[in-house]
Amino acid sequence: AGVQKIVVLMEHSAKDGSPKIVKHCSLPLTGQGVVDRIITELGVMDITAEGVKLIELASNVTLEQIKAATGVDLIINEVELAS
Repeated sequence: AGVQKIVVLMEHSAKDGSPKIVKHCSLPLTGQGVVDRIITELGVMDITAEGVKLIELASNVTLEQIKAATGVDLIINEVELAS
């Protein structure tokens, strides 16, 4: 089989406003370390060996908004985001 990329489409935050993208999961996992990319209404993030890298912001979303809604520190390359 060829290379597969696991992409998760989800809402960025839970109904109570708490982050869904967190350092440690409090629920049982069906798979660990299998997700390569997360796409939410706030942006696109890649899961890398270094951590969660912000690839793209959704329109009308600021860096401050996505940082506040995310339960881990994001790796941000502002030069890449600007292009």
